[in-house]
Amino acid sequence: MDYTVKMPQLGETVTEGTVVTWLKKPGDQVQKYEPLLEVVTAKVTAEVPSPETGRVKEILVPEGETVPVGAPLCILEVEGAAQEGAKAPEGEKAETPAAAAPAEASARDEERRYSPAVRRLAKEHGIDLSKVKGTGAGGRVTVADVEAYLAKEREAAAPAPAPAPSSRPEPARLPVEPAAKGEEEVRPPVSLPGDRRVPLTPIRRAIAQNMAESARTIPHAWTMVEADVTAIEAYIQREGEAFRSRYGVPLTFLPFAIQAAVEALQAVPQLNASWGGDHILLRGKVNIGIAVATDQGLMVPVIHDADQLNLAGLARRVYDLAQRARQGQLRLEDVEGATFTVDNTGALGTLLSMPIIPPGQAGILTTERAQRKPVVVGDGIAIRTMMALCLSFDHRVADGAEAARFLREVKRRLEAFQG
Repeated sequence: MDYTVKMPQLGETVTEGTVVTWLKKPGDQVQKYEPLLEVVTAKVTAEVPSPETGRVKEILVPEGETVPVGAPLCILEVEGAAQEGAKAPEGEKAETPAAAAPAEASARDEERRYSPAVRRLAKEHGIDLSKVKGTGAGGRVTVADVEAYLAKEREAAAPAPAPAPSSRPEPARLPVEPAAKGEEEVRPPVSLPGDRRVPLTPIRRAIAQNMAESARTIPHAWTMVEADVTAIEAYIQREGEAFRSRYGVPLTFLPFAIQAAVEALQAVPQLNASWGGDHILLRGKVNIGIAVATDQGLMVPVIHDADQLNLAGLARRVYDLAQRARQGQLRLEDVEGATFTVDNTGALGTLLSMPIIPPGQAGILTTERAQRKPVVVGDGIAIRTMMALCLSFDHRVADGAEAARFLREVKRRLEAFQG
């Protein structure tokens, strides 16, 4: 009997995945739960286990191809396994289901080819998607394809422009396609000699979609303070080696900042929240997302229940998540459920940042580069190590007063460290 293995949904918001590596080839035997292939989605890289014991009969999706959730990946030859789906009744009653099944399956497959954004755009403008030529992976129709089709329709329907009164030729101008409702306006880039087109990875596509959605839908506000972290810097220099020997991880500014942010969120819960349209959702847990730069793009693994960890626990969790993020070994649960994000942009040498709030959160804090500078202390001037703390916050959820209070709480806790 044949068994069709399909692309699993690795996360609530995941709609597609890319086949990275086939771990088995046609003719190979595979045991139930044995890794069959490796896929990468917008959130994680994961191995897909075989749902049955059998032999790989046919691979349907080659390595490097992106397909929607539910798309067939391969066919297993399984001894004694029942055919997928309901068993058709015998006799004449079986004829109707047998005839209807291909049509229904075809309709479902066709629907899965289109992302929610593509279907929404087509519905708003009454476009028959079967007439749109897809340029995405596997011929999938993208938002850009729909917009290009819409622009051609408008161009064909528009009256011819009146001739210019001057004989002087006008410079060529690229048409700017009007943005669809709920979508940002995009001017297609002009290709120049030497340019190279780089296909989007699932992670880069997800970053683009999430950041565009956040910038478009969240009214961002921004503020910052400076914190004196001289005592923390001295502690890191003094105890760093002993800390590494004891806990097996390096000691940096980040766990101090996370611990201060966690305590500040407990004091100002409006920042540990999410906008719900007709309500504000105050989160019951404190799950901190940490931004990690990887070769594949920015990843934001999550420290769950960060309020239950001490400084050493936070340092170990930060190190573990960052290492696995860079090695492509994050699990689905490692990247879901963040209620607030802390980004250590100072590790890249920045002095001030204006971060974009992750969708579903009310704020993101960046810790900037710690630098020594002259500071007024009492009636004198001293050289202190100062760090800027920058906060982007959702102005629907919190006002400037709550944002300023949150930053004051973070600052106070960092400056109160004694070591």
